[in-house]
Amino acid sequence: MPTYLNGNETGMLIEACAGLLDKDNPEDCIRREAEEETGYKVKTVQKVFEAYMSPGSVTEILYFFIAEYTKDMKVSDGGGIAEEHENIQVLEFSFAQVLEMMRTGEIKDAKTIMLLQYAQLNRLMV
Repeated sequence: MPTYLNGNETGMLIEACAGLLDKDNPEDCIRREAEEETGYKVKTVQKVFEAYMSPGSVTEILYFFIAEYTKDMKVSDGGGIAEEHENIQVLEFSFAQVLEMMRTGEIKDAKTIMLLQYAQLNRLMV
């Protein structure tokens, strides 16, 4: 809804998978959200940093993780949880494509941009 109110006609964004902690620790949360949203059951996740998105107005802290995945880790089509009214389409692009999408403004989600920049700075996608 917020992006729609700011002129995004569909209200949809391209985002890295994420979710609320729901009293879980961050590592368990990202594993759960990755499976629910992308359909991949990742086992090993690596925390890379934490950040406040707007420390002057909200107390929420975000935990950023990376994880490798392979085709054999796919356990479902993903797409989110129906009961939570999630409308998620799983997208997969080359790293060069997402960097260009970030440059042109097609990717506008801050957490996604931060993770892409982390991957680029640390040469994770060779």
